Parts: sequence; C-alpha cells; structure tokens
Amino acid sequence: MIHRTVSEWQYLPIEPDGEGAFTRVHADRLIAVAREATLGGEDGAGILTDHHRRLRAQQAVGVIAAPGVTCEILPKIEGLGTGDDETSQTQIRARLIHMLAVAHDLDLATGPLTTLGVQRHSLLELLITRFCEMLTDALRHGMPRRYVGHAEDLPTLRGRLDVQRQFTTLAASPQRLACRFDALSSDIALNRLMKAVVTRLAQVSGSVANQRRLRELAYIYADVAAVPATALRWDEIVLDRTNARWGALRDLARLLLRGDYQTTAHGRAPGFALLFAMNDLFEAYVARMLARALKGSDLHVVAQDRRLFCLSEPDGARRFQVRPDILVRRGTETLLVIDTKWKRIAARIDDPKQGVSQADVYQMMAYGRLYACPQLMLLYPHHGGLHVAGETGRYRVTGCADALTTATIDIAPGEGIAARLLALCAAVAPGRATPGSVAQALQA
Repeated sequence: MIHRTVSEWQYLPIEPDGEGAFTRVHADRLIAVAREATLGGEDGAGILTDHHRRLRAQQAVGVIAAPGVTCEILPKIEGLGTGDDETSQTQIRARLIHMLAVAHDLDLATGPLTTLGVQRHSLLELLITRFCEMLTDALRHGMPRRYVGHAEDLPTLRGRLDVQRQFTTLAASPQRLACRFDALSSDIALNRLMKAVVTRLAQVSGSVANQRRLRELAYIYADVAAVPATALRWDEIVLDRTNARWGALRDLARLLLRGDYQTTAHGRAPGFALLFAMNDLFEAYVARMLARALKGSDLHVVAQDRRLFCLSEPDGARRFQVRPDILVRRGTETLLVIDTKWKRIAARIDDPKQGVSQADVYQMMAYGRLYACPQLMLLYPHHGGLHVAGETGRYRVTGCADALTTATIDIAPGEGIAARLLALCAAVAPGRATPGSVAQALQA
C-alpha cells in the first residue's frame, strides 16, 4: 500500500515506476475516486487537480483511498509547521481532529490519539482507532436490546393469536398457531448501524491493529442483520436513559459513513473518500467556539441563519435567500454578522485591499441592510505574514453608519480560541459581553 501525505494547495509528485513509488497508475486511481466523491465535482478537481507530472491538492482535507494507494490531505495551520515533516504532520493532524470534534460535537478529545499520531497513523486510521475504542468500551456494558414485534407460526400459543391468519392461511393446519409477540432482540437499528460502520471500516483500514479490532467487533455483531449504509434507518435509532452513552458513537458513525465507499458495480471507481471542505469546517468550528465563549452572557450565536431573502416579488414571493455564517444576537437584535473565509488574507503593505473579494464585500453590505446590523466582520485564519492575529482593517460603508472589519483568528493551540474570539468580538462591538462570558471563555 502506497501512502502519501500532502497539505492543501500543495503538489504531489508522480514518480517513475518502481517499488514504493507513487506512479501514474496510482494518480489515476485517486482521481477516479475523487470524481465520485461529493466534494470532487464532475472531474474531481474539487479535491485533486491533474497537472500531468503531479497532482495538486485543493481545499478539501481528509483521506482519499483507492486500490493500493491512500492520500491524506492536511490543512495549513499557522504555528504547526509546514506539514512536510512527521512532527508537524502529527501536530496538524491532532488539531484537525480537535476541529472536527468541536464542529461535529464528537467525543474525540480523549484517548491516546496524540500518541498514536506520532506513530505515523493517518487521520482515517486515528478515527477508526477511536471508533473501535469507544465501541469496545460501550459493549462492555452490554449490547443495546429492545423489544421487537414478531409474527411466527408455532405449535403452542405465544403472545396473542393472529385470528385472521389462523382462520385463513392456517385453516387447514390447526396444529400450528399464528402467534404475535414481542421479544427482546439485539437486531435493532442502532446495532445495524454499528455493524455497517464496522463492515465499511474493515474494507478501508490499512492498519494491522485496526483490522484486528474490527474483526473482533464483527464477530460480536455476527447475529445482527447486515444492512447497506444507504438503507440504514436513522429514524428508528432511539436513544433514551438506558442507552444514552451510545449518542457519541452514533455521531461518530455518522461522520465515518460520510465516506463514499464504491464498488465496481455500475462502473464506479472502487475507493473511499472521507473529506471535509475547510471553508465549512472553519465556519462550524468558529461558530461552536464563539457559542462557548458567550455562554453565561445575554448573547447567543446563530449559525447559518436562513430567515431572510434579498428580494420579494409583487405577489409576495421571496427570492435570493441569504445565509450568513454567524450571527451574534441579543434576543431578536443582531449585534454582529460574521462571515468566515478559509483563505490567507494579505498584509496591507502587500495589498491595500488585503486580497478581500469584492463579492464578499457586497455580500456583507447586503447582510448589514437585511439584518439592520451596523457591525460586520470578515474573519480569516491567521498566518505569520500578518505578525499579530486580530483586527487587520476597519472600513466605513459609504452612505451609512455600517462598519466592516477584517480580522484573523489563530486556531493553533494556545491560551484558548474561545477567549481570543470573545476579545475580537468585544473589540468590534464593545460593551456587548458580560463578565460571566469572559470568565467562561478563559476557562475554555
């Protein structure tokens, strides 16, 4: 198995044929899988672009695998190295897992993930390891069971008699009784989900230790029906006080099943892709961390608000829905609109506009009018070329009192991103947070 790790926007050289080489055949297999993945687009260029002698990673991070080859794409996170050496890759991988845990509300912060990262495990293998650990621990307390309705023809009555079937289908067989009864069963939707994840991960894991763990788990679930991932009944998964601890496993299973494992049927490329758009991940991460920072105050965060439209027709029909990334609100009043952008903003000395997109400015102006909010912010990840994270520019919107601030946030480990976000918002909209929210943020 050939494995390569590359950072977003970096190139992956295609090597001459040879043992352990990443060849043109391997590159074609990865591109074929990229075309099938949701983020890839029709030509797969949303994940990898083909430059003949090299592939270039785009802004989707995660793992893409094809027969005989896997490619791990890591984000560029300032302060954690370039991603070209094992140490920086381990640090970036751990931070990416932290971002996924926060954004998707997953229990990934515990366990020996940091130690495993040093051992050259990819993001996928780390997530598989954590899933196996969590599932094994949950099963020590017993596999979930529920009473399930059964209908069987038995020699003695069990439960209640199905009168209609008894006197129609079994009319000529009085020695059999049409019984309907409830029986405690492990063949339920939650266990079918866990078996589906175990089966899928066994197909894509390249770790000997993970394969052993998955075989042991598959044996435990041998009596549970095998259901394809596309046919799983999520609506039938019931979590109550008796099985609440399975909530974290359900959420992690949902994340892992986002990967597209294709078979050769219908001409689709065999492979697996567990990928995340960094724009979306950065947005969800910032929204969650800011919500934590404001906990205990009279402010709250609304992510992806979809209530308003730009235009309305004479008949009242609304057109062009807006969807700002983050709103900071007090009650029904919007105090701050934030749009996150996973791109490197330029220093003022290099570009007076700092590389800010004109379309993004127009979009923020529309948000200010629609939400009657004078404080607007475009938020980018920090990088070393800007020297200090925080506010990088403040502008007045022509013709009104609205103000647009451009700013960066350092997402590398440190004193706490929640505190940094709160300080940044307080600088843009001073006097909006209570002392309680500051104390909460400093503990994050």
